[in-house]
Amino acid sequence: MTPHGEPGLLEAVLRATGSRDVDPVVACTRVAWSVVAEPGDAIAGGLIEGLGPAAAFEGVLGAVDDGIGGLLALCVERGVAGTDDPTGYGRALTKAVERWRPRLAHADVGAVLAAADAVGARLLLPDGPAWPRAVDDLGHHAPLVLWSRSSHGSVADWGDPPAVSVVGSRANTVAGSEAAADITSRTADAGCVVVSGGAYGIDATAHRVAIAAGATTVAVLAGGVDQLYPAGNVEMLRGVAQRGAVIAESPPGTRPSRWRFLARNRLIAALGDVTVVVEAGARSGALNTAHHAGQLGRTVFAVPGAFSSAASVGCHRLVAQGRAQLMVHPDEAAAAAVAHRGGEVALPSATPLLVHDDPDVLRVLDALGRRSLSVDELARRSGLSVADATDALALAQIQGLTQHGVGGWSRTAAR
Repeated sequence: MTPHGEPGLLEAVLRATGSRDVDPVVACTRVAWSVVAEPGDAIAGGLIEGLGPAAAFEGVLGAVDDGIGGLLALCVERGVAGTDDPTGYGRALTKAVERWRPRLAHADVGAVLAAADAVGARLLLPDGPAWPRAVDDLGHHAPLVLWSRSSHGSVADWGDPPAVSVVGSRANTVAGSEAAADITSRTADAGCVVVSGGAYGIDATAHRVAIAAGATTVAVLAGGVDQLYPAGNVEMLRGVAQRGAVIAESPPGTRPSRWRFLARNRLIAALGDVTVVVEAGARSGALNTAHHAGQLGRTVFAVPGAFSSAASVGCHRLVAQGRAQLMVHPDEAAAAAVAHRGGEVALPSATPLLVHDDPDVLRVLDALGRRSLSVDELARRSGLSVADATDALALAQIQGLTQHGVGGWSRTAAR
């Protein structure tokens, strides 16, 4: 399970981290932990903090064979968080070992590192120079490792600028897309990183506008970084990796799942100095992100909508319950993020985003005929690169000018 005496594995982890200054045994053990424990597992986080990753892992292996007595005694001796009540902690530790047991025999660190290497993913470790310090605010719920796909290193490598997390409904309205585009555009103008979850709807709008504005953007995935999801956003996520980073805490090869989407929301909240909920239904996952942000002491904004809109019910409730500030102006998020870092920002007097005037958008709209076309065909017809055509189509979609279906891209019926 740990990499003692495995030179090939040691070389693989050094290659994944891009540094020979890391302790490869600690790195490999953290990777093993990320396979065994689900994201946000506080018992795993407490054990690692109190005993160190390698000793904690060895202790769990011993507990599987001999019971938790020895591990519990060591935890009490070291003052691991929660052991002031040894009986209660013992019960929690027993449950934890039982949920880790099925995966312990299959924690193949070499396979994980090979999967990461296949997509050019980088392994980020706590206390390493590339680690985004903001996630440390999660305490024992912080990620054990992070995996990053990026053309620019990591979040920390970009000079640690202020960040704004923009989240909202997957089934957004046109008004919601326009609001998200305006907020993201102002955020980009202020030099902030744009963080979101890579999903359909508001997330995709935020990422696409950030890419079009030349801003840094980060997408946090619910599965492994080799599992770009959803399928319809794969090209967009590749664009995010070009302009910023696609990151995940689950090891490569991990499939997205409902509980992992909820778990990754805490990372979106932690990475942003400010979280903006643009649209959210009564049961939207964006409300979960807002809850995490509030627990971390981050500023939360909610964008108002029509009182009759089901997509705005969650936003209105956040404000009514005092869990979010009402967003009055799209510049407020960037200003609050910069202020959180102790700075000031001169709010730009930007005009609303009018994609009709973008020359690339006009070219792809002219190239669209009556039938649906692929991005490749539109790029050929418009004389644009595939990447520029994709960005132009996304901006046109924000304004309701285009739509994407099974057969490709087409103009909306209303146009």
